[in-house]
Amino acid sequence: MIEKGFFEIAVILMIAGGFALVGRFLKQPPILAYILTGVVAGPLGYLALDSRETLEIMSRIGITLLLFLVGVEMNITGLKNVGKAAAIVGLGQVAFTAVIGFFVVQFLGFSTIASIYIAVALTFSSTIIVVKLLSEKKDLHSLYGRLMVGVLLIQDLLALIALVFLAGFGVSGSNPGVFNFLVVFLKGAVLFAAIFFFGKNILPALIKRIAKSQELLFLLSIAWALGVAYLFSSSWVGLSLEIGGFLAGIALSFSAEHFQIHSRIRPLRDFFIIIFFIVLGSTIALGDISGVWPTVAVLSLFVLIGNPLIVMILMGVLGYKKRTSFLSGITMAQISEFSFVLMQLGRGVGHFGENEVSIITLVGIITITGSTYLIIYGDRLYSLLSPFLSIFEKKQPKEKALTEKRWQEHIILAGAHRLGQHLLTVLPKEEVIIVDFNPDVVEKLGSEGFHVVYGDIADEEIQDDVHIFDARIVISTVPDVNDNLFLLNRVKKHFPASAGPKIIMTAMEEWEARLLYEEGADYVILPHFIGGQQVAQFISEDANFERLAFLKKRDLDILAGMN
Repeated sequence: MIEKGFFEIAVILMIAGGFALVGRFLKQPPILAYILTGVVAGPLGYLALDSRETLEIMSRIGITLLLFLVGVEMNITGLKNVGKAAAIVGLGQVAFTAVIGFFVVQFLGFSTIASIYIAVALTFSSTIIVVKLLSEKKDLHSLYGRLMVGVLLIQDLLALIALVFLAGFGVSGSNPGVFNFLVVFLKGAVLFAAIFFFGKNILPALIKRIAKSQELLFLLSIAWALGVAYLFSSSWVGLSLEIGGFLAGIALSFSAEHFQIHSRIRPLRDFFIIIFFIVLGSTIALGDISGVWPTVAVLSLFVLIGNPLIVMILMGVLGYKKRTSFLSGITMAQISEFSFVLMQLGRGVGHFGENEVSIITLVGIITITGSTYLIIYGDRLYSLLSPFLSIFEKKQPKEKALTEKRWQEHIILAGAHRLGQHLLTVLPKEEVIIVDFNPDVVEKLGSEGFHVVYGDIADEEIQDDVHIFDARIVISTVPDVNDNLFLLNRVKKHFPASAGPKIIMTAMEEWEARLLYEEGADYVILPHFIGGQQVAQFISEDANFERLAFLKKRDLDILAGMN
């Protein structure tokens, strides 16, 4: 029996690895590979899954550890830095999607409680997938990338609140009641307050002592996560393992070693999460869902089209240009891993059956697949759809030049943070237009008398606002090679050879620098290369490594403005 179970798990993982390799070739996230593995192992009948109970336990451990690490990573102070725009878009998108989604699901014939779950499941987007794809596109630090990371942080917080709320309604079985919810909520609140106090005032000192032994820190962190999770899922409290795991993580987030805890447990979490998605895929009853494809199609289109439209409308109302609104919208065109957790929780407490879980799983497969290509090819799609997107843009958008002066022979600086700040110390203020998408930087430099444009230099309209073709020199400190190539090609195509503004750009890798030179950049800044040259020169001037020389150099750097 043990050998057979071992064999089943080994085969399942090999299938998952094979699907993941194919998915990588197709530029798809591995989540889809794991769900498809479950489909192969379960409803298609290629594996008997005699070890299903073991896999279910491993699956629950995976979700518990997932939310535990979300809690460990949860930076409460980070919510203060999300920004007004991200908070409005995040809250607005969740509210509108949930309300509209509820009526859509009700129209499709689902019960009220199932409609609530499904509507909420359609509301949240996947932080893991979006951040990974934006990082690969080098758009994570673009204007829309920064905004969407803030929106996703808001969504994650609301998703966790939704999990607690719906879990509270589900403790008594299939007939949820307000009284039961209030009782469970009060018990949970008391335990949460106790764990919060323990985590902030007592646990950090204990963790500091334990951290001297890496193995002990690893073991006790997992024991804490699973122990607290079990406490919250016990009959006395009546919440869920997942919520308990999240609160256990919140308690550890106050310790100085929380980064270390996260890095050591993450590989273990990833393994168990793979099992969770495999089990999720195995629950799809293919024989019973032949009649739900119209429902799956409607809900998938709602997520793929409805969610982006809601975000684009909200972004347009806030004054963002159509490019920023469009690229922001398509990042929200998929459902989240929290959606799967939510539906499994609802099934587990008896609010609905496997059919609803299967529907959301299929919606997840479709929307994750579709949105991946939407994000990857977002710039091309924008070029095609740009003429039709003006309805999502105000006549006087927020992203526009702050001056009506006709500029000529001026200097354009794209990105005024870090490297850009140093350049501003030598550039003539009256000849410079700064383009930046950080509202704090824009406000600060504007108050200092600089001409500042709030927006993304990769946007053609922003380029036109700052009269890029009339500039004497364009300096981009933006590290995104794709944005730099777009900017470079547009300027070079406008002028004959050796004409037009001089262009200085920034690259993080040598191959990026070579590519920019090939496309016509006049000079490419390689920060790591220049930093290495500076240190090498400093060492060559003082081969004896005198401490006094280092102190003098440090003081000069501080005087020059290094923070």
